[in-house]
Amino acid sequence: MRAFRLAYDGRPFYGFQRQPDVPTVEGTLFAALRSLSVLPSDAHRPEGYAAAGRTDAGVSAVAQTVAFECPDWLTPRALNSELPGTIRAWASADVAPEFHATHHAVRRVYTYYLYAPQKESRSLDGRPPVDDERTTAALDVLCGYNDFHNLTSDDHGTRRGLSGRVDRDGEWLVVEVAAGGFARELVRRLASVVRIVGSGERSADWVDDLLGPEPVDPRPPPAPPEPLVLSDVRYRSVDFKRDPEAVDSGAVAFGERAIEALARGRVSRTVVDRLTEK
Repeated sequence: MRAFRLAYDGRPFYGFQRQPDVPTVEGTLFAALRSLSVLPSDAHRPEGYAAAGRTDAGVSAVAQTVAFECPDWLTPRALNSELPGTIRAWASADVAPEFHATHHAVRRVYTYYLYAPQKESRSLDGRPPVDDERTTAALDVLCGYNDFHNLTSDDHGTRRGLSGRVDRDGEWLVVEVAAGGFARELVRRLASVVRIVGSGERSADWVDDLLGPEPVDPRPPPAPPEPLVLSDVRYRSVDFKRDPEAVDSGAVAFGERAIEALARGRVSRTVVDRLTEK
């Protein structure tokens, strides 16, 4: 049994989990394994297969983890030979036959990149500026063991022990949250709460209401999925070895995508500047 770390750009995919008739990360992975003759054409999935999590459509990952039975020659670089540049395997580890990538994960870490200019900055989208102290205070209240029933569409499994932090990076707030597991859309709704309270649209008391026993209507909407990244999945006693060639190819593939995104953003910002110039 071998576990692989996968990085992927979630924007071209309809989520991680395989679905009929639409591109998904898992479906693309299975197609690559069939091309490599690792997965028989009549098999539903690889023997012993499991994944650390099921990211939503548009959500990316740095450390998504999948594990399954495979031949010794299947390294990250071998897997990448049949994967598109939007998905790169970059590390692997031999694990025990009973290893389960979902159930044996002890901590999952998500990072949300929240566009949130401060008072002295001009917002590109016209939304009010954000106060860092208010955002940090809001996340502090959300951390701990709470019932997040007002922040997910799930009707069970809503109690979670959450830790988190917020760091300022120019016009962005980097919101990092960690837990053993996450209810559906929880991280994206947490990002919305941080943004709404940080901008002064709602008071800190609203956070207490969201964590209370009574339903809150309307609930905060989920923030857009594209700025969200599954940034780490932690296991006990699993030593992932980086594949240098796979790491290099991943850096090149994602570097090219970063340049494309920067160019698109620069063009859009030029339009904003021209439209708003005095």
